[in-house]
This record gives sequence, C-alpha cells and structure tokens, in this order.
Amino acid sequence: MRPTNMKNIMTKTQLLVALTMAMALWLSPAAFAAAPGVTGPTFNLTAQAAYISQPDGQAVYSWGYGCNGNPTGYAPSAMTGGFCTSMQIPGPTLIVTEGQTVTVHLINQLPAAAGNTSILFPGFQVIATGGAAGLLSREAPPASSCASVVLCTVTYTFTATTPGTRAYYSGTQGDLQVEMGLYGAIIVLPASVPGACTSGVHASNETAQGNWGEKDFRLAGAAYDDPNTCYDREYLFQFSEIDPLIHRQAEAQVAAAGNCKLGDPGCSLTVPTEPYHPAYFMINGRSMPDDMDPNYAQQYPHQPYNGDPHMHPGELTLVRIIGQGRWQHPFHEHGNHVRILARDGNLILTPDGQALAGPLLFTTTTTPGLAMDGIYYWTAKGLNWDAYGHNPASKDPSAKLPCNPDNNGYNTGDPTAINYFEWCQDHNKPLQVAPFGDVGAGGPATLPDPNIFTNGAWYGGSPYLGPNATLRATGCTTGAQANTSGLCGGTGSTPPSGTIANSPGEEAGFAFMWHSHNEREITTNNIFPGGMLMMMLVDSREFVIDETN
Repeated sequence: MRPTNMKNIMTKTQLLVALTMAMALWLSPAAFAAAPGVTGPTFNLTAQAAYISQPDGQAVYSWGYGCNGNPTGYAPSAMTGGFCTSMQIPGPTLIVTEGQTVTVHLINQLPAAAGNTSILFPGFQVIATGGAAGLLSREAPPASSCASVVLCTVTYTFTATTPGTRAYYSGTQGDLQVEMGLYGAIIVLPASVPGACTSGVHASNETAQGNWGEKDFRLAGAAYDDPNTCYDREYLFQFSEIDPLIHRQAEAQVAAAGNCKLGDPGCSLTVPTEPYHPAYFMINGRSMPDDMDPNYAQQYPHQPYNGDPHMHPGELTLVRIIGQGRWQHPFHEHGNHVRILARDGNLILTPDGQALAGPLLFTTTTTPGLAMDGIYYWTAKGLNWDAYGHNPASKDPSAKLPCNPDNNGYNTGDPTAINYFEWCQDHNKPLQVAPFGDVGAGGPATLPDPNIFTNGAWYGGSPYLGPNATLRATGCTTGAQANTSGLCGGTGSTPPSGTIANSPGEEAGFAFMWHSHNEREITTNNIFPGGMLMMMLVDSREFVIDETN
C-alpha cells in the first residue's frame, strides 16, 4: 500500500468535512445506480495488478479481473459512459441469458511471482481447457513466462442453466488471490419474463416513470422465471474487505522478485494470510463516501461500480447481494426488511414448489461466497402522517390532491399523480401536535421551531416527500405570501429539505442509511464514517432518478 492516490491523507475532521460535501452532492438532483456490467455470452478477461483508492488517501496494491479488449457491450442498455479497464475490483459483472452457452477466456497478466490464476463459476457445470492443471480447475500461467499467449490462455465453457445472481472468483490460492481482489459477479437473466411483470402494478410503475421522463435501467422485468420475482428497479452489491498488511507484503515481494520467470529460484510469493486484520470494508470495491459517486467515475479507473440506491414509493426494488470476502457481514437495510427470493440462483420454494418461501430479513448477512436475491419495498404506510404534505387549506393545488384507495389501500388509480402509491389511510393527517405555522394539531410528532433547527450548513429537512412538500403541508402563513397565480410563496413550518446544495423546490426524499451492523465495518482504517455504509433515498415521483453517466 502506498500514499500515491489523488486524494491527500485526511484527518478525522477532514474526512467528516468530505463526507458532508459528498452527502450534499448526493442530495443534489442527480443519482447514479443500477446493476451495470458487460454482456456476453463470450468474455475475454485478464488478471492484472493495479492500485485501488481508499477514502483515507491510500492507494492499495491489488489484483483484479478486467476486460481484455472491448467487451461485446454494456448493460443496462440505457446507461452510457461505461468502460471496462484492464483490471477492476470487483471484476466485470458478466450478464448473460438463461440457456446461453457462456465462454470465458482468461489471460494471466499478473506478475510472474504471483504464479498461476484461474476462475471458478460455482453452480455451473464448467468445461475448462488450456493452461495448466490446477487443484480446482485449469489455471492460466503468467503470460510473461509463456512462449505463446495461446498456450497460456484458459477457456471456461458452461451453459447458463438457471437465472439468478452468483459469484465468480479465483480457484487458485484463494486465501491470497481472492483477498487481493480476484472476484466478480455473474447475472443470468430469465429466458422469458412472466406476463405478470408487464401488467398490473408493474405496468403502472413504468407509466409513472415514463410520465416524468425516466428511463428503464433494469436488466429484465423479473429476476427468475416466476411471476413473484417481478421488480421495478435493481441494484448489485458485492461486499468485501482488505487487510492492508497482506497487500503490502504482496507488493513488496513482487517488487523484490523483479522481472523473474515462473520456475526461477525465488520467483514465488510467501505471503502469510493469517492472522487476518482487515482495515478497509468495501461495497462494490469502494468505501463510504466514495461508493456514492457515480458508476464509471473517472477518478476510480479500477473501481467502476458504486453503491447509491434510489427508488420511488411503491416500487419493488431487487437487491442482488454477494459476500466476496472472508468475513460475514451483517448488512442492515433501514426502512424495511428484505424478502429473500433465492440463494445462489436457487429459488426458495414451499415443499410443493408452488409458492416462494424465502425469509424476511432484518439484516442480509453476507456469508463468504453466498449470493442472494431479495426484494426491498417502501410506501410510507404506517408513518401515521401524510408523507406528501397535503393540506386542503393550502392555496397550492398540489397540496389538495385526492387519495383514492385501491383494494390494498393505496392510491394507484392515476400513475401520473405526484402521490401515486400513497397510503390513503394517512392522507391529510398532520405531522405536528404543536405546530409552528398553520398545520392542524393532532399529529404524532412535534418538530422544533425552524428558526433554531439548524446545524451549520445542514438542516433537519422536511418530513415530507417531494419538491415544495413543506409548503404544501403548511400553506401560506400570511395572505401576502400568495403570488399572483394563487400559489404559496412563503416558508413553511419546517426547514428546507436536504442541504445548501439543493433548495426545497428540488429533491426532497426520505434517506435511509444502509450499513453493516458490525460497527468496525462502517469505518475506513478505524475512522468513522466509512466502510460498508451507503444511503437508500426514497424520492417523490416528480424527482427523476437518472442512472446514466
């Protein structure tokens, strides 16, 4: 590990300032997230060494898989600006379709002292050819030690028999090579999408997104060949950790070996991997706050994938989760539990095979090597106040929108409405018991006077969804504050939403922290905040979630 990163080494105070700035930018009206990757069914990969970035200013010597030349294409198709470097962590997400014959060619461009390397694809019947025999699979010798690249290339071939999310990783000296970064994800899409995924509430959600100019960033309409696995938005999260001592020793021994050839005396590594003391904890190869920067951000050439989920109320959000490290990570998604659909590409069904039977998890514990697919859902149901700030007495027409419950109690009749999918039982319910302004008494909470509810550049934010929601909730405090169109122009009883980076007329959502429940894992080299931490932002419908770059 060496301090040659673009960032300078930061003190704890500087890191907190950086976090504040990153959060301000994150709350600005641009969001970047999805499950980006490269499409097949043929992939040309290389294993190489490079340095990855950490928020404390360190650049960590690592190994990773990358594309050997331009890939066939990038997915999702609506995303732009994708790149696949010669090495990245995690490795390129391989996206294929059920039934396809998948071919992966691997060239080993690691330093010769690192020895052979390989890839395992658990869950598939793999035929491996070329290279050299290994303990678990055919292995690719270092290209620098080969008379011909063709002789050292290993080809893995298998059929993508079933849909789902799975891990791939090195099958050679896994305690070192996986630790160094040789891992990635493969997503198999269902061959056909069940009809239920293109009708009903899912069709209405698409209509709602289209009404506000949003693109479709899903890889498919369903995770599996089952109508109960339909979804409206998706994200992939790969959890891993780094012990910097292991990486420093690997770097030092590689440097000492120089340009050796495999088989030469001393052309090998003897890096101890125990005792194990990780200090960096990552989601998709980045730590907080870097994981909230865009996908394919140029400042992370070897860490292209982020962790910045966004959604609208009522959407079914598919979360694909993989434990890629050596430790188990108890990851907690605030706001709601996650209903698990499958593990390692296997749907969890009732004994008769007729219904899904996956658990509802408070924390999605990421066991090493295990992949999970689950659904996260949030609607504002049960808050016991009108989350959209409706107020029949307001002069703002949007504050008087109706809520007509469907059979499940939600407002789903008009997908173009701002309060599409509102829980109608709470419609027009006030928040405050003793309000400052003109919201009626009787709600479940009392907010402080907005004149004192501040903390530097930060504000407590509006407890309502949507631009101008605070104004919709409170209306005009004086008649003079109504403009010529009859709309409110004054301030409401709660401070502006977000930070100085965005005004109350822009984005206003509910932010839920998603983080490891192991407190050490939400630090970066023992400095909080950092590590396995990100935010799920639930945005009002009129805010466009833009996942392009």
